[in-house]
Amino acid sequence: MAKPFASSADLGEKEQTLEVLADGVYALTAEGDPNVGAIEGEDFLVCFEALATPVAAREWLTRLREHTGKPIRYLVLSHYHAVRVLGASAFGADVIVTHDKTRELIAERGEQDWASEYARMPRLFKEPESIPGLTWPTATFSDTFTIDLGGDRGDLVLAYCGRGHTEGDLVAWLPRHRIMFAGDLVESQAALYTGDAFHREWSAGTLDRVASFGAETLVGGRGAVARGKAGVEAAIAQTRDFLRVMLREVGAAGTLKEAFRNAHRALEPRYGSWPIFEHCLPFNVSRLWDELHGVERPRVWTPERDREVWGELQS
Repeated sequence: MAKPFASSADLGEKEQTLEVLADGVYALTAEGDPNVGAIEGEDFLVCFEALATPVAAREWLTRLREHTGKPIRYLVLSHYHAVRVLGASAFGADVIVTHDKTRELIAERGEQDWASEYARMPRLFKEPESIPGLTWPTATFSDTFTIDLGGDRGDLVLAYCGRGHTEGDLVAWLPRHRIMFAGDLVESQAALYTGDAFHREWSAGTLDRVASFGAETLVGGRGAVARGKAGVEAAIAQTRDFLRVMLREVGAAGTLKEAFRNAHRALEPRYGSWPIFEHCLPFNVSRLWDELHGVERPRVWTPERDREVWGELQS
């Protein structure tokens, strides 16, 4: 029997958990749904990620407002994917920050990605009619962007670690607390989506740079918060292992279908029960196959291409 397309059959609500990671540092996790966070400055807030719609974002902000009433000055978006950015209007942020490449990707393929992700993950798009349009950053950077949190709260450093999950991923680093919000560059007990990735760079230098911060708490793009040095190292190692297994199996295959079968067989025992594994793998393998055969930049995903790849590999 054919498997339901992507996450189209995943309609059950996930339990959300708001965690206070340190004084004024918050994370919202949801059983493998996209994670979000917030950091208090002296008299303002920095929010990290925007969710898929303003309605979904307002539900998160209602919970956050149980802890702080400070106005939102900055909204930081780790990359361009629709489920991370289209809820931005709910925040009323003075400044929306992304990496330079993320702005370029929104211009190049934001509309197509919106349509693609809505079809793949409809449950995340609560009241999609509330989305006013594409989200555009008002500030971008190439290497680092530092936010002075004021008082004795220290700095929040936004950093580019290299190409990985996309061309423009950033991490948010709190040196005072040794807390990192890593976006989808690291997942903790959740499968990777690599359909827009640069697998070789991500698995090597990019993750090396993420690890070099020495975080003691890490909020990945999905999954549980990684706690303690050992927990953070395990999350980074899991991410690296997933990528390396894909590189090995897809690289050894003679056809795209063989690549998918081999990657699925190698990854499924460890990762098959984790969130979005079956959803992501056809798109992951398709992108890696292209990458290993000379397609430098990821091809644009559309609902039509999504269905074509799914039908070829996952049916």
